Amino acid sequence: MKVKSSLKALKERHRDCKVVRRRGRVYVINKTDPRFKAKQG
Repeated sequence: MKVKSSLKALKERHRDCKVVRRRGRVYVINKTDPRFKAKQG
């Protein structure tokens, strides 16, 4: 999982990436290709 200060660019890396908020953190998740996971902060 990558840790970044901004997830805007990471969302565009794959067409299945979604930005979700969980427990006050922002995550990029990708069900079809888990390599693209990321967390903000």
